[in-house]
Amino acid sequence: MVGPILKYLELSERDLDFLVEAVSPEARDKGRLKRIIREDRDIRNSYVEDEKVFRKLMDEEETFMKISPILFFEILLRKASRSLGEAGYTLEKSKTMKIPIFDTQEVVELLNQEDLLLYLADMLSSFTRVESYTISILIREGIWENIRFRDLDIPSLMKFSQVVDEKYRLGFYKRIADSCLFILGIFSDYAERDYRYPFSGRVRPHIRGKLRIRPEDYAEEGQKFYKLAAEHPSARELHLEEIFWVLHRDFQKAKKPLNFIADRYLQLRRDQFFGIYQQSIII
Repeated sequence: MVGPILKYLELSERDLDFLVEAVSPEARDKGRLKRIIREDRDIRNSYVEDEKVFRKLMDEEETFMKISPILFFEILLRKASRSLGEAGYTLEKSKTMKIPIFDTQEVVELLNQEDLLLYLADMLSSFTRVESYTISILIREGIWENIRFRDLDIPSLMKFSQVVDEKYRLGFYKRIADSCLFILGIFSDYAERDYRYPFSGRVRPHIRGKLRIRPEDYAEEGQKFYKLAAEHPSARELHLEEIFWVLHRDFQKAKKPLNFIADRYLQLRRDQFFGIYQQSIII
């Protein structure tokens, strides 16, 4: 469940074709240009951040199928960083209103951390697919039970993170924390609807086998598990320790660009990218 070191994300051939076609369609030697983009990080980023790339991404319905999910979300995050830099405030949603918070400079400074932005892009792309796992649990001496679960199931991930060997726990800590950030950032409205009826506000009844998490608890749990991830010995080996500490400390700020792209760029298209996730959290 732990991805590769995110110091630099390789662009696929399709990604490079998309960038070149959007920014430099008149280029004669596109093969050479693609090699330059692949090898020079500054040039790579200048292409990914180009406004023409964002416009092509928004104008073409099937773009998500043509490029890698990581590049798709990296483009959106870089655009969000530019747009937030021009805005005076972000919005915090309560049950009845939207409250302006004058913290855009701090949010942009967070996204200016290159490794963090790439981590968020990789994290978002991971939720476009669902992985299932089977874990053997010792019930009593000599008797084991195989339990199957999906990596969208936060309560199960919490449970299993306590019983697996220490060396395997980082993947669970990371996925739990990422899920909390993802839900509050992209599906905050579903988190509320999953816990309470939308009109009456009453808490939904307990369903056997399904533990509901209060919307207000997602941030606390996310921060808690990013801290556990940062403290795990493998985090340093994978060069993720610093990212986890930043997300633990600035969890509320880290969800702001996700809220921004969900509201401005994804809107009704969320289900196109994360529809399977929606089905998982609303029962």
